[in-house]
Amino acid sequence: MPKINNPSADDHRLRVMFLVTSMPIGGAEMLLLNLVRGMDRAKFAPEICCLKEPGPLGEELQSEMPVHCRLTQGKYDIRVLHRLRKLFCSSRIDAIVTVGAGDKMFWGRLAAKFARVPVVIAALHSTGWPDGVGRLNRLLTRWTDAFIGVADAHGEFLVEHEKFPRKKVHTIYNGVDTQRFSPRDSAPVRSALGIPQAAPVVGIVAALRPEKNHELFLAGAKQIVRELPKTRFLIVGDGPCRESLEQITQELGLENSVHFLGSRSDVPELLTALDVLALTSHNEASPVSILEALSTACPVVSADVGSVSETVSPGKTGFLFPAGETDAYATAVVDLLNDPEKCRQLGNEGRRRVRSEERRVGKECRSRWSPYD
Repeated sequence: MPKINNPSADDHRLRVMFLVTSMPIGGAEMLLLNLVRGMDRAKFAPEICCLKEPGPLGEELQSEMPVHCRLTQGKYDIRVLHRLRKLFCSSRIDAIVTVGAGDKMFWGRLAAKFARVPVVIAALHSTGWPDGVGRLNRLLTRWTDAFIGVADAHGEFLVEHEKFPRKKVHTIYNGVDTQRFSPRDSAPVRSALGIPQAAPVVGIVAALRPEKNHELFLAGAKQIVRELPKTRFLIVGDGPCRESLEQITQELGLENSVHFLGSRSDVPELLTALDVLALTSHNEASPVSILEALSTACPVVSADVGSVSETVSPGKTGFLFPAGETDAYATAVVDLLNDPEKCRQLGNEGRRRVRSEERRVGKECRSRWSPYD
């Protein structure tokens, strides 16, 4: 059951509740964690509400802010509406931000309406499943003050495909800490992983879920090792597909080439061990793993989905391939691995662009009027 937070009457900070299903280690969840940690506590009082279990990141935040969890007992537990309304009222919430589509987007906005929460916002992070909005969620559009996309093309997707009013759609670009994610010596992490210093290394950083299409990553690995037998492959992340992916790895005879690293806290160091970061998803919006890789000067080979082309410029910061096409993916990776100088050029340009965009967005944000000043 949720913890009830009773703010004092003289606390005039804006109380913002972020509503999610859970907080496992993943791209959207890490963005949320960094967002709430970066909020000015003199002006904002953030809280997290997990409909299900808190997950590792939710547990991590429990010592820093209120984290409410286990408000629902299943998909058809309509009593979650009463629990959410009671929680929002008791905590005197000023703004609700639902993160992702599905149940939390529906129940969260409906409960916010009944609790008379002044501001209701829906943030989306993908251009398809699992962030497909659906008919029931569209019915609550008029009760929603803003819909947040993470890239320009993603914002257009929310207008054209999801049919949200253009005036309600806003873009807040994903960002990355370019100091934490910076180039560094790869020797220590390669040594710790038992990978020869001269071996080509390809990695993917993504939750092991169906939409990330690790199956294509592994099928491509089979083709890549035919051309470059010493290549190693790092799979960073965990999730429900791990067992089946490990089985596929064995069936393909790749168990000596593929390393399943699980969820890691040392992603910046792992990225520096890569020659190429891969992204093989069926759909995305603006994946943070790409920004993190480019920030460490690692080029990217990605499926051309969502808003990825806004970050990965073919021949400049990496290469794109048509989603689902294993041959095109493997060919792009082999071409890069066979040209280390090209890899360095693309990686350096990627970091330059990420840092340039960081400065541009930061300047724009500082120049904007804020209603909370």
